Amino acid sequence: NLQFRVHVFLSVEEENPEFWRSKAKQTLQSVLDRKLNTNVAKNVILFLGDGMGITTYTAARILKGQLQDQTGEETVMTMDTFPHVGLAKTYSVDFQIPDSAATATAYLCGVKTNLNTIGVSAATHNGVCRSQKGNEVTSILKWAKDAGKSVGIVTTTRVQHATPAAAYAHSASRTWYSDADLPDAAKTDNCTDIASQLIENIDIDVIIGGGRKYMTPRGTKDPEYSLDLSSWGTRRDGRNLIQEWQSMKTGKVAHYVWNKTDFDAVDPEATDYLMALFEPGDLRYEVERDPSTDPSLVETTEKAIRILQKNPRGFFLLVEGGRIDQAHHAGRAYMALHEAVAFDNAIAKGLELTKEDETLTVVTADHSHPLTFNGFPFRGQSILGKSPLWGTDFLPYTTLMYGNGPGHKIINGKRPDIRNICGSSDLISSAQQPPRFAAGPNRDHVRTPAQVKQGALTPA
Repeated sequence: NLQFRVHVFLSVEEENPEFWRSKAKQTLQSVLDRKLNTNVAKNVILFLGDGMGITTYTAARILKGQLQDQTGEETVMTMDTFPHVGLAKTYSVDFQIPDSAATATAYLCGVKTNLNTIGVSAATHNGVCRSQKGNEVTSILKWAKDAGKSVGIVTTTRVQHATPAAAYAHSASRTWYSDADLPDAAKTDNCTDIASQLIENIDIDVIIGGGRKYMTPRGTKDPEYSLDLSSWGTRRDGRNLIQEWQSMKTGKVAHYVWNKTDFDAVDPEATDYLMALFEPGDLRYEVERDPSTDPSLVETTEKAIRILQKNPRGFFLLVEGGRIDQAHHAGRAYMALHEAVAFDNAIAKGLELTKEDETLTVVTADHSHPLTFNGFPFRGQSILGKSPLWGTDFLPYTTLMYGNGPGHKIINGKRPDIRNICGSSDLISSAQQPPRFAAGPNRDHVRTPAQVKQGALTPA
């Protein structure tokens, strides 16, 4: 029976040694036929899979294939097709395991810093406003804007979250989303919140994500969730940053949208600026997203590129699959892997809309998670299923496990019996080396600290 379960997924050709040797020859020949791209990149797109470590990447590859009725293991992700790949070690100045704030400052600003701090050097201490003054560091978003390029941010989290914030803000704390989050000491020392810096620091052409409630005065009802008090505006200074942003764009074609209908109506060819905030906080997980009301990451990435690429001097775009990380923090592998598949689909759209001879595309992660892949599952077995092996306590276990997190359950000295569970959508950060992929001009200049031919725009 076990032998049947293994072979049922194998094709006859896979039993022939020449099948594998032929594939190896094809791969080698494709590398030999590759032409060296010596152009200077006009455009740069940085795709950041937050928390997308090697295990997540591997499991997502299998899931993507299984969603297409394949066994999954042989699936080729869009990321797999990049000509250059490498690993980057990651840590913050003060911790072995970094967070998304410290890592974003590293790869966007080229400067390692302390945990929980954004757009500042390590001379800034977490949560200490006065230590921030004079220690701000600039990002590639500013460098691109200063060079006359258009710039944009697309994320599945709130636009004030750690990764996108490091592109435009300087803050001793990643949690200072609005002025309501600033402690009294920070206000006394004249630190400003991240949301206000979003519209003040850099003239960003495209801003897409969530985070409406940090932009409006306290008590402002959300247009989508008017009865949900937690979705209402949080600002205590009375400022409406959305209206301020619109006033700042007088004379330009600038659109603010918060729903898919208005988003779809935005004509990229006739648009100079776009701010799209689809949720009060983070966007919905991909598997919970309503396609009729919320655009996908593929759609938001496409809209951003079509707006930005009108600039003859080029553009820089940061695209973050931010909810991969958040799902892992919650111990929800099902959600995390579907987020990673959606992220890979967005990468495919980015490649489709740009020319490789003028666009440097980099895909990377900022850190990993303690997700393990174990149990010798059979070929083609659901990546979200159970191992065919049982533990020493004579109970089955899932193929994917977390080394720590909220899923830990021991009752009377025993773990849960999952023998009668057929599947689950709910099966936390790690310093595992994140993968990095690069394609396009200048990709040989993109290095990891180990100096392999791929990496972040700056050392992580």
